[in-house]
Amino acid sequence: MTQAQAAPGPPGAMGGRTVHLFGGPYVTCAGHTLAVPQGSKRLVAFLALRRGRVERSHIAGTLWPSGGDSRAQGNLRSSLWRLRRAGIDVVLADKWSMTLAEDVEVDADQLSAWAGRVLHGGAHPADLSMATLPADALDLLPGWYDDWVVIERERMRQRLMHALEALSRLLVDRRRYDDAVEVGLAAVAAEPLRESAQRALIEALLAQHNPAEARRAFDEFRVLLARELGIEPTRQLAALVAAQVRSELAPAADLSPMAASR
Repeated sequence: MTQAQAAPGPPGAMGGRTVHLFGGPYVTCAGHTLAVPQGSKRLVAFLALRRGRVERSHIAGTLWPSGGDSRAQGNLRSSLWRLRRAGIDVVLADKWSMTLAEDVEVDADQLSAWAGRVLHGGAHPADLSMATLPADALDLLPGWYDDWVVIERERMRQRLMHALEALSRLLVDRRRYDDAVEVGLAAVAAEPLRESAQRALIEALLAQHNPAEARRAFDEFRVLLARELGIEPTRQLAALVAAQVRSELAPAADLSPMAASR
């Protein structure tokens, strides 16, 4: 079963061999969790993020840039040996290169595939749930500061933020307003200064017929932007809130005592 054909669900839910980078790295196999040796974690993470055959010299030079080529190659061999000694046979290696075995899944790939379905109109019913995301989905390999991790972490973070915003709007379209607000709140909690996340939340609140809550969210965002960045929300967001709040409150105005006396 290819990744595009895989049934939706949380990463690692299919029961095969999976490399977990969120909260890891560690490996699950047939429901069992296998701890990756400390000296092998960087190798497993690097191959999981690169996905494809990588030359040994490139792996060694990237993971152990100081100490010379001979020492780096020795560290690479030691890392692979520790991994196999622990019974974690997920790496295919020959004299020149290494890659993950073809049947090994990676949770980051599964999560990226989920985001792609949400963003491009192919979402399954099971995709429309916050349960799909690990608690630390927006913080890939926290505490790792290698360039190859930092770049991938930010790429994944941006992709998942776009997916959360899109998911909130999909839920609004399906009239699941409470769920849409929950997803919008999650997006705002992850990136409070991100206007597109704030907009998704405000749109969900307006769809839920909570104009006062939408206005409060906007006002809090405006105060936060002013304090942190010294700027205002865009005119488009301000106009959306003003117009929708007026529209929601207009019927109530017609019920005022003055209107009733006419």
